[in-house]
Amino acid sequence: MPNPGEHHPAFEEYCECIFDLREDDVDIIQARIAERLRVSRPSVSEMIKRMAEEKIILVVGGKISLTDIGEEIAVRVVRRHRIAERFMTDVLGLSWSLAHQEAGRWEHVMSEAVETAMARVLGDPTTCPHGNPIPGTNYEPPAAVRLSELSSGQEFTVSRIPEELEFTPGMLEFLEKSHLVPGSHGTVRRNSRLGEMTVEVDGHEIDVDAFATARMLVTI
Repeated sequence: MPNPGEHHPAFEEYCECIFDLREDDVDIIQARIAERLRVSRPSVSEMIKRMAEEKIILVVGGKISLTDIGEEIAVRVVRRHRIAERFMTDVLGLSWSLAHQEAGRWEHVMSEAVETAMARVLGDPTTCPHGNPIPGTNYEPPAAVRLSELSSGQEFTVSRIPEELEFTPGMLEFLEKSHLVPGSHGTVRRNSRLGEMTVEVDGHEIDVDAFATARMLVTI
C-alpha cells in the first residue's frame, strides 16, 4: 500500500470530498464532486479515471467509493483539516470562514508531529468548530434531526453544521454572526411550508432559508 503522504494534493482533495459527501449522505457521483469542488465535469472525469487506476477509488454503476487506500488518505486529510479549524478558531481567534479556508491549505502540508501537538494543545477535541466529528476520536454524535423537521414553538440545540453548508458561499459568516453554532439553544418561531424558518437565539429572531434548515442538524 502506498504511503498516503506521497499522493498529490489533488488526490487528497478528491478523497476528502468523497468522504464529506458520504458523511453528508449525498450521492457520490461525478456531478456532486464537480459541484462541491467547483471544477468542470471533464476535469472530474479525468481525475476519477486516474484515481481508479491508482486504486484509490472504486466506480461501480456510476457510484464512487473509497478503497482502503483512499479511505486512509481521506481520514488523514479530514482529521488534519478539522483539527486545524479548531486550532484557528479556539487558539488564534479566527472567524469560521477564514479558519475553513486556511485549514484547506494546512491539511496538505501538516506533519504528523504538528497534528499531534495541536490536538494535545486543544485537549484532544472530538469535533471541529461546526460539530463535525474528527476522525480517530471515536466520537459518537447525538441523535439529531434536521432543523426543518421542527414545528413552531419547539426548542432545539444546534448539533452540527454539515460540510455542505460550509461550502455554501456566505453561509459560515451568516451562521457564526447569528450565533447558530453547535451548543446554541433556540426556539422555532415560524416555519413556512417552503422550509424557510424564523428562529430565536439569544433573544434575537433570525430568518433561515430552506437550504440551511434542511441541512442543519439539531437536538430537541
